Amino acid sequence: MPKMPDLQKSPDTRNIAIDKVGVKNIRYPIVVMDKSKERQHTVARVNMYVDLPHQFKGTHMSRFIEILNRYHGEISIESLDTILKEMKERLEASCAHVELEFPYFIEKSAPVSRSRGLMEYQCRMCGILGEETDFILGVTVPVTSLCPCSKEISERGAHNQRSAINIEIRYNGHIWLEDLIEWVESCASSPVYSLLKREDEKAVTEQAYDNPMFVEDMVRAVTEKLAGVEQIVWFKIECENFESIHNHSAYALIEQNRR
Repeated sequence: MPKMPDLQKSPDTRNIAIDKVGVKNIRYPIVVMDKSKERQHTVARVNMYVDLPHQFKGTHMSRFIEILNRYHGEISIESLDTILKEMKERLEASCAHVELEFPYFIEKSAPVSRSRGLMEYQCRMCGILGEETDFILGVTVPVTSLCPCSKEISERGAHNQRSAINIEIRYNGHIWLEDLIEWVESCASSPVYSLLKREDEKAVTEQAYDNPMFVEDMVRAVTEKLAGVEQIVWFKIECENFESIHNHSAYALIEQNRR
C-alpha cells in the first residue's frame, strides 16, 4: 500500500500543550483480585489519556486501543503499571493516565437467617505515570444512616435513609477491596444487604435505631478507621445522605495526607 500521511505528527504552530488527550468510555473485561475466590472477572469503563506536546497536532488514538487489546484478559491492578509505561513509550508522552470504573460483587450473609446474596459495589482505579507512579483505589459503599436528632425529638421512631460513602485511598503494599468495604460498613448505622428475611429486617432496623449517626459522624468514624491502617498514606472520604424527609441531601468530606 502507498504510504499515507500522518497528520497527527504534523506540526502545530499555536504553541499550546494539551494536558490530557485520548479515548474515553471503553467497555472492557478486566480481572480483579478476589479475597475469597482469588480472581473476579468484571467489565470496566476505561479511560486512557496522555499529554500532548505543543509542537504536535494530535495523538494516535488507535494506539490506545492496540495497547488495551494487547493485554486482553490480563487487565488488572498489577498490570496497570506496565500498560502506563507502554502508553508513554508508544505515544511519546511524558505522562500517561488510565482510569477504570467497574462493579465488584461480594457475597454477604444476612445477619440472622444467614441467607446469602450478592452485593454490588462500584469501584474505581486510577493510575498515573509521569516522573513517578501514582495509584488511587476508590469504592462507593451503600449504607443505612439513622438521624440522631430525629430519634431524640420524636416520641415514635426516627427517620433513616440510604447513604453512600465514597472512599479513595493511596496506599503501600496491598489492601483487599473486601476489607476496605467492611471498614466503611462498620462506621454506619447499619450495613445494606441484597437479601433480608423478616427476622433480618427486624435486626437491621433495630441496629440502626441503636446506632444513630449524622453524616458528620460517619466521615469521622471512617477517618478513625482508616487512620489505623498503616498501609494507607492518603485518603478522601465523602458521605452523602439521600434524605428521606428533606428535599436535599446531607454531605460531608474529609481528606488527609498521612505521608
